[in-house]
Amino acid sequence: MRIMQTLIFSPAVYNLAETTRCIEVAKACREAFDVLFISYGGEFEHLITKAGFAIQPLEPQITPEKAEHIYKVDQGAKFGDLFSVAEVEQQVRNEIALFEKVKPVAVVTGFNMSNGISCRVAKVPLVWLTHSTWMLASMLEARLGTWPDMLDFPPLNWLPDATLLWITKKFTALSGLILRPYNQVARHYGLAPFADIEQIWTGDYNLLAEPAEVCELDLPPSYHYIPPLIGRLDIPVPDEILQLPKDKPLVYFAMGSSGQPQVIAKIVESFKDKPYRVIAPVAKHLKGMNVQVPENVLVTDWLPAHKVNPLADISVIHGGIGTVMTACLAGKPVVGISMMFEQEANIDCLVRKGFAIRIRKNRLTPEKLCQAIDALLADTEAQRKAQEFQQIMLRWEDTALITTFFVNTFGNAG
Repeated sequence: MRIMQTLIFSPAVYNLAETTRCIEVAKACREAFDVLFISYGGEFEHLITKAGFAIQPLEPQITPEKAEHIYKVDQGAKFGDLFSVAEVEQQVRNEIALFEKVKPVAVVTGFNMSNGISCRVAKVPLVWLTHSTWMLASMLEARLGTWPDMLDFPPLNWLPDATLLWITKKFTALSGLILRPYNQVARHYGLAPFADIEQIWTGDYNLLAEPAEVCELDLPPSYHYIPPLIGRLDIPVPDEILQLPKDKPLVYFAMGSSGQPQVIAKIVESFKDKPYRVIAPVAKHLKGMNVQVPENVLVTDWLPAHKVNPLADISVIHGGIGTVMTACLAGKPVVGISMMFEQEANIDCLVRKGFAIRIRKNRLTPEKLCQAIDALLADTEAQRKAQEFQQIMLRWEDTALITTFFVNTFGNAG
């Protein structure tokens, strides 16, 4: 009987893109490895079981209120720790116990920072699913990023761009404050503390789920490119979308699972009386809000974005790597209104390629949004460049690259 080694996947299951990325990698590895997911809870656990993978729940479980807190801290809308010292200590302790029992050949994550401690203690290789714009310091040093929207208020935004970039670098260093609980637990286990946020986001191996042509950073040897990890929800396209009249340009408006409800509501209402039809899978974000949804906007629950996005003429997105890669694969121009720094950097990558416009969140108005949409709909050169980059995306659509990396790196006992 063939005995296969175990790969553990450890996604933040309250985040849609994070969960689907791990699922796509797990699918590419399931013939060569036993796959086990661990979960601290979240609304997207059902996607894991639907894909046929086992889940080992761990404590402490993350409530919807806790997930909202994490998003706010991550987006700079709230100051504080992602997790308390007690929570991090419990996560690390339970992970170590599981690793000792299962003896995985590697752990794969995309945001669970406790893995950075538990894997070092248990001496298990850690694989981070990442993307180039998480390398914040390197992005800024290479002048591939601009100053963030969180600095876009008077009197700061009156300063020259060079000064704002300098402030951004200092602010990025301060983001390491969220490491305090992790470093306290790391010291408890006799480990050296993490110097900055990038260090805890770095594994023994780092897989960039994007074409090499997206950002074009010079990368260390531990970084490897793999195909874009598009979230392919296994659900049909609703008839109400397939039957939409084709009398007006079609806009696909998506904000993933990390969009800010107030911004989303503002964008939805901005489409009133505009000459577009809009598909907006943002129902979750608008729940409980008093939003006047225009007649030309179809608000839905989660959709199979890889099927729906190509139907549209243009994408309006927040810039999460999943929505960015899906929009690029659709081959259509992009308007970006981002919620956090790495999303802003993702949109900036597309702006440099000539088929996107970024609107700073604090400057968003219905007029600016529609001006950007109209400009791209009329820009044949932007449309051509989007289609050119679509061809690059298609060349990277090969999951064998994922399988080959894991088999060659971690082997397989048989």
